[in-house]
Amino acid sequence: MDAVCPTPVFARKNVAFACATLCCLLWGSSYPAIKSGYEIFQIATDDIPSKIVFAGYRFLFAGLLLLLFAMAQRKPIARLKPRQCGQLAMLGLTQTTLQYTFFYIGLAFTTGVKGSIMNATGTFFSVLLAHFIYHNDKLSYNKAIGCVLGFAGVMIVNFNGGMSDFTFSLMGDGFVVLAAFILSASTLYGKRISQTVDPTVMTGYQLGFGGLVLIVIGYMTGGTLEVHGFASVAILGYLTLLSSVAFALWSILLKYNRVSMIAPFNFVVPVAGTALSAIFLSENILEWKYALALLLVCSGIWWVNKMPKGSE
Repeated sequence: MDAVCPTPVFARKNVAFACATLCCLLWGSSYPAIKSGYEIFQIATDDIPSKIVFAGYRFLFAGLLLLLFAMAQRKPIARLKPRQCGQLAMLGLTQTTLQYTFFYIGLAFTTGVKGSIMNATGTFFSVLLAHFIYHNDKLSYNKAIGCVLGFAGVMIVNFNGGMSDFTFSLMGDGFVVLAAFILSASTLYGKRISQTVDPTVMTGYQLGFGGLVLIVIGYMTGGTLEVHGFASVAILGYLTLLSSVAFALWSILLKYNRVSMIAPFNFVVPVAGTALSAIFLSENILEWKYALALLLVCSGIWWVNKMPKGSE
């Protein structure tokens, strides 16, 4: 074990595997939950400002919950230097505000099934960006195979009918892929910040600040968000808990376990997103392209996380 664990329960393999799977299931469920939220809050497809307000409240509340969680763990949430405050603000603007602006808009113009697969490109963007930024994280044979398989899966899901009929929506699929790229780049920036700021505190501030900026932008551009009964509160509450619980659990798992043991569970996200979108949104997944795309994407993620023989 890399470090002495004050809460050994998270260091047990069965508990760690269960928690990692839960995190990825939660992230996968965000696709149908967001699209259901649009319907419950009666947000029209072309009402982009209201979608931004919706996203803003989700992340503002999630950030506040994470900071409360950090306080409960007796972590210092107010001992930040001016430079660190600036770094957290920049991280919030990129990782939350900018990324989720593109993600929420993109998901409104594509299906939950397609969006969950397209968003998986983030894993491969991270691998490629790390190759140019970190000297100890170069593109290996396994990673190259994984990237090729992953992008092949993303290409296949855009074929409609025959192999000669390629469909790609810039406002839908394009924005989801762009959001994945922004998330990958900002995550590498967040890795640098986490060297001096606790990961839970860092995530809480960046989610809260980024969410607040989304709310301001949404209202300033004419967005509204009206509560329509208990269902509205329930879906927003679920999305809030989804973000805060998943991020908190994931940070704990990475603290007490090797990254190489936890990272492969990311393959659950596109699978969960596809299956749950089919169940709750009645979207059709009984097509060869979805099955093949999922197989390629998940195989790609597995290859990226596959450790070479003889390594830890």
